[in-house]
Amino acid sequence: MILKSLALTNFKNIESAELEFSPKVNCLLGDNGMGKSNLLDAIYYLSFTKSFARVPDGMLIRRDSDYCIVCGRYLRAGVDDELTAGLRTSARKSFKRSGKEYKRLSSHIGLFPAVMVAPGDLELVTGLPEERRRFIDIIISQSDHRYLDALIRYNQALEQRNKLLRDDVQDYMLFESVEMVMDAAADYIRRCRRKVTDELSGIFGDYYRRIAGTGEQVTLSLELSGDEEGPLSRALDHSRSRDRMLRHTTVGPHRDDIAFMLNSMPVRRTASQGQTKSVTVALRFAQYDFLRRTVPVAPLLLLDDIFDKLDAGRVERIIAIVAGSEFGQIFITDTNRKHLDEIMAAIGSDYRMWHVEDGRFTPIALS
Repeated sequence: MILKSLALTNFKNIESAELEFSPKVNCLLGDNGMGKSNLLDAIYYLSFTKSFARVPDGMLIRRDSDYCIVCGRYLRAGVDDELTAGLRTSARKSFKRSGKEYKRLSSHIGLFPAVMVAPGDLELVTGLPEERRRFIDIIISQSDHRYLDALIRYNQALEQRNKLLRDDVQDYMLFESVEMVMDAAADYIRRCRRKVTDELSGIFGDYYRRIAGTGEQVTLSLELSGDEEGPLSRALDHSRSRDRMLRHTTVGPHRDDIAFMLNSMPVRRTASQGQTKSVTVALRFAQYDFLRRTVPVAPLLLLDDIFDKLDAGRVERIIAIVAGSEFGQIFITDTNRKHLDEIMAAIGSDYRMWHVEDGRFTPIALS
């Protein structure tokens, strides 16, 4: 899949921009806060119908404006396609494919896959379990719509159960009816999570060794909450008294976690800053590799400030990986032109570069 062009109006700090992209590498050069990451977020928005930064849609509209528009033209599976997102401060957003508005935004997920590597990815290792659950959910949802439907059903039933707990409802039958829905959805969610984490672990370990340049071993695994052997309904039944006291549900897929280990020790406790950054980059590359083999079209790769906090050796090895044949179309931001020139020299194929300042994008002539 190729993003041929992008047109933005009033998106974050970008008043107006129209860019025609290379099918291989597109580089955005400029100081921090100028709008480089905002352009990547616009591309991400078209893939996921929401911002990578997880801000409300209203915060995507440029200050002193009451609307924004994001329009991307794609070559998808050999066919021209177009996505248009329109946001207004006083109306619900409009999201269209080839001029036809979606009835359910969830049906769009996975059709235009993308993987973003960003500085905030450190939270995947150091942050709360919900960051890691979100990571695995995004991967699976892009390749399995049944999983996304199960996740939606589970979360709706979870909200219902939590309301019963908050309202101190005593009716066993009400709890049982809600918990049956949770149990059925949880079974599929956890089977998918286990299968994908097992498959990702080997790919992740390989990329980490290529980035780190050492024999260090990294793995990831799924950690379930509650009774791993029995159905979720049994665990919910056993935990009901405690949940009544706490007024929320304490077991289930919404409490699962992903464990990252480095040489059999938790990454968050033992890894250096460079090791942790290498773990997150390797994790995103593994995500891309998995999606490339499981979705119909090659994902876009969005690399935002990828070289920060890495030594020269790791930077060189990442450049070699990015320049390889594993990836399709790439968008990359940096404050250092040296890194971008090295990538383009290593790739030796079609590429384009822009200088970014105050939301304006000026093409840079390349020799």
